[in-house]
Amino acid sequence: MGGQACVLYGAAEFSRDTDLAILASQANLSRLRAAFSELEAEVIAVPPFELNYLRKGHAVHFRCRQKEAAGMRVDVMTKMRGVDAFSRLWARRTTLSAEDGTVYQLMSLPDLVKAKKTQRDKDWPMIRRLVEADYFRHREKPTREQLRFWFLELRTPELLIELSAIHPNVCRRLGKQRPLLKLAMADAESDLIAGLSEEEKLEREADRAYWAPLKAELEELRRARLRKG
Repeated sequence: MGGQACVLYGAAEFSRDTDLAILASQANLSRLRAAFSELEAEVIAVPPFELNYLRKGHAVHFRCRQKEAAGMRVDVMTKMRGVDAFSRLWARRTTLSAEDGTVYQLMSLPDLVKAKKTQRDKDWPMIRRLVEADYFRHREKPTREQLRFWFLELRTPELLIELSAIHPNVCRRLGKQRPLLKLAMADAESDLIAGLSEEEKLEREADRAYWAPLKAELEELRRARLRKG
């Protein structure tokens, strides 16, 4: 659900980290602990690798020491702002198979885009590239679901204007969910750019508000660790 997923979706991003969305169950954590043991992976920050922290929305951070994976960081989450529960994510997953037979289970592209609507600067250009890559790959024969995804998530003004001209009825229908689509239909590029900027600003603010109590809890965990020495 991180940089590696972006690479597999065709919006390349160099990353030495692997971000995983997992089902938070005791049995699953036992299997993960066994896998991390093989990787000689250690938790490198708070919180500890426990179900209660994952279910609150925290990420647990590991660093691998095993020779072939030395230095690789693995971040594990189970709950994200604005993203459905794991059971729904799994039902909508994308399955890819590599030439060597390795199977990759990816968060669906729409879900990945939602998960990346954070306060981090690096995530917003990646959202743009992910949706653009999907648009250019399928725009000749789009499905209804793809059209909906592009209209609601494209962040490229000229492509939104192009798409609204080709599919005006779909654009009008989705305008209530994303009001700036009216600007795309009016070919008001400068206003559309401003609207996209405001949309991003509101998402960043929502993410900061979501993380505020979680960050406060992490700070208390750090202080408790220091007190223990």
